[in-house]
Amino acid sequence: MSQSPPDRTQEPEPESTGPITEGISSSRVDGVYGADQMKHLSDLEHVRQRSGMYIGDTSSRGLHHLVYEAVDNSIDEAMAGHATEITATINVDGSVTVSDDGRGIPVEMHTELGMSTLEGVMTVLKFGGKFDKQAYKTSGGLHGIGVKVVNFLSEWCEVEVRREGHVFQQEYERGVRTGDVRKVGRSPDHKTGTKTTFKPDTQIFGSTKFDYNILYRRLQELAFLNRGVKIVFHDARNGNGETFQYDRGLLQFVEHLNRASETAHPDIIHIAREIEGVGVEVALQYTAEYTENVHTYVNNINTVDGGTHLSGFRTALTRSLNNYGKKANLFKDLTPTGEDFREGLTAIVAIRHPEPKFESQTKVKLNNTEVEGLVNSVVGDFMGSYLEEHPKVAKVIVQKAQLAAEAREAAKKAKALLRERKGALAFGGLPGKLRDCTSKDVAKCELFLVEGDSAGGSAEGGRMREYQAILPLRGKIINAYKSRDDKVLANEEVRSMISAIGIGIGEDADLKKRRYNKIVIMTDADVDGSHIRTLLLCFFYRQMYHLIVAGHVYVAMPPLFSVKSKKSVRYVQTEELMKTELLELGLGDSVFEPGDGRNIVGDEMAKLVRTLASLEESLIALERRGISLRAHIGRIDAQHKLPVYHVFLGSQEAWFVTREELNAFVAEHEKASGQEVAIAPEPANPNAPPPVASKSAELPTNESPDATPAEPTSGAAAHGADVTSSVAAASELHIVELHEVRSINTNIAELAKLGFDIQSLLPQVRTGIEDPRYVLRRGENTIGLEDLRGLPGAVREAGGKGLKIMRFKGLGEMNAEELRDTTLDPNNRTMKQVTMEDAGAADELFRVLMGDKVEPRRDFIEKHALEVRNLDI
Repeated sequence: MSQSPPDRTQEPEPESTGPITEGISSSRVDGVYGADQMKHLSDLEHVRQRSGMYIGDTSSRGLHHLVYEAVDNSIDEAMAGHATEITATINVDGSVTVSDDGRGIPVEMHTELGMSTLEGVMTVLKFGGKFDKQAYKTSGGLHGIGVKVVNFLSEWCEVEVRREGHVFQQEYERGVRTGDVRKVGRSPDHKTGTKTTFKPDTQIFGSTKFDYNILYRRLQELAFLNRGVKIVFHDARNGNGETFQYDRGLLQFVEHLNRASETAHPDIIHIAREIEGVGVEVALQYTAEYTENVHTYVNNINTVDGGTHLSGFRTALTRSLNNYGKKANLFKDLTPTGEDFREGLTAIVAIRHPEPKFESQTKVKLNNTEVEGLVNSVVGDFMGSYLEEHPKVAKVIVQKAQLAAEAREAAKKAKALLRERKGALAFGGLPGKLRDCTSKDVAKCELFLVEGDSAGGSAEGGRMREYQAILPLRGKIINAYKSRDDKVLANEEVRSMISAIGIGIGEDADLKKRRYNKIVIMTDADVDGSHIRTLLLCFFYRQMYHLIVAGHVYVAMPPLFSVKSKKSVRYVQTEELMKTELLELGLGDSVFEPGDGRNIVGDEMAKLVRTLASLEESLIALERRGISLRAHIGRIDAQHKLPVYHVFLGSQEAWFVTREELNAFVAEHEKASGQEVAIAPEPANPNAPPPVASKSAELPTNESPDATPAEPTSGAAAHGADVTSSVAAASELHIVELHEVRSINTNIAELAKLGFDIQSLLPQVRTGIEDPRYVLRRGENTIGLEDLRGLPGAVREAGGKGLKIMRFKGLGEMNAEELRDTTLDPNNRTMKQVTMEDAGAADELFRVLMGDKVEPRRDFIEKHALEVRNLDI
């Protein structure tokens, strides 16, 4: 779901009614228009200024698209038969590493570009190996754009290539290289592959925090689609992870989708054939459900709007089942339609095409006309033979379709009765409990579906009657996933919604007849509210699909907190915003006394606190590795930077601040030993324990007086003259990159500008009764601190003094005025617009949680138990 601030929801464009000439101010520009006004943007400038053209948007969807682009390159290597294992890691600093064991990007000089091929791949648009079919027969990437965009939209990016027995490396900052492609060592056992690490740029994205579950679903999907390929996913922020590998591919995909459903026949029907250079693979199985669940893919791309491969599949399936049913005399008075034959069907249709043509750059629909006939032929030939050879399965499927046809006729009659009722009561046929709005301007009208009569009463009192309507729903509506259409239409709450919204349901739905522009689901934030919201989303997804596609369905987001002070009451949406609110309040009139005669206030105070807040997450990540900040500070270099690289050579270890220092160390060792250093591959789990170093054989380093004696200090000088005499020539070099230290060093530099060194983050060892090292004052309140790390928490604590903070449990706890101010007023409210991705995820979740099988539900609860917040017991 895409969140919107006070009323930050985007209205769908009204339908055009012809030229509009009145009420439009002139947009005439009288400036000079000549050659000097024409501007040429470089590839880098264009991507950064018009990023939406390349990744869709800069919201969460665009952010995660960066990972997909990097992973897709590795998947293309797997599709070409050159990679078997792919690793994706969310690092502790929020960067992402994607690696594979493919061929490795070529690094030799490209004569046409005049630069390394690797640099061209990372920095030159419309350059790549997928324009002809010599390197890749089929691929998801088509335009030579993907990984460049990842690089261009990242704060920093680094690529390591293993190829031809060597390891090569290059780094970039916001798409600009910081050095040449360099050979940095030998690849043991001639291992090959590419590893890309990037940190999304906060100048481009509002939030750079990756969602584990979003990436989990996509990586699992790719593993299903690429039989036998191992995909290792790890989240170093919290230790979560999963390894995906499916040797039966699409068969296991269907099993996964049907894990909570009762299947109509035990075996999955599997079709796989290559025809005219196009690979066609289909897996299908019927369940006892009443809905169609078909997913289509082209070269691993999810074509959510289908296309010619889907139409070819549907045509062949209908024809085959229809022919068999007639031949076996299984039909009674009613012949099933294609829709009836697909009731309860779960299917994956995946094709591999050397030249796919999509409807748009988003690749949601396939347009290759020849594919329809190819898929039709492959599926039709197979199904014709299969049904003859498996008469029991064939009979089950056809009889299920016959029942679906009968239910369809019953639903048709129910719809007719609903229309008749609506027509007969044209001037009063709306639901009796609907509190309708007075406006007839559909573009402004909103319908709120409210949980229960108590909340409905508050909403009735708080609504803006001109354009806001309220429809209270009693209890939980019928399960639209597990019920046939005729039973769904017989449900009173469903009939009320259908009548109020006005567009009808299913294929008969007509958006032009809608009575409201926004349909808003407004439920409590407890377990029952979440259940009702999921039921409603499932209903809209199944019965009013077009309403969601057109962007007319929303979820209201009532605030969690009310904050009362002496003069006012305000409302806060989430816990995160509550923390921010308290921080802002604390900053407003606080004074920080660092003990050096200064009083820090205002903008300087705000900058200090925000820097410390940003720094804290990285410090926690460092400490989670078992590296104490006090010990690491002992390794700081002359530029006041902490080491980013922890390296092990044989039984010895050293630390380096920059890659250049590390490369220089390797070069000196190679010169002295006469052998190329072997660079060990990074483990799939970056938190895996490194090789144990022998404390008696540490690499010589410059000792710092503050260093812990038992640990080696900074390795900035570790590549000096004495290094080679203490290192075995045949050892492998293991490199552990502390990604979070990059962020720590950036924030340390910001602290220095504010007059604080890194020692200010550590409490000092002091004896006797002394005044606090630092003091925070706000009014009459004083808080003493021994280090700067506690300042953000102290500011929040100070900000909460004198406030009465109440947490809401449900809409029913709000009176009409509170509900109006927080949830109904467009100037203050927050709503989320429901997308097809949201509705589809809700539908799959509903299948798991409300399905007939207990095991998938138990597995889900066990997996997500620790993620539960605000459980209402």
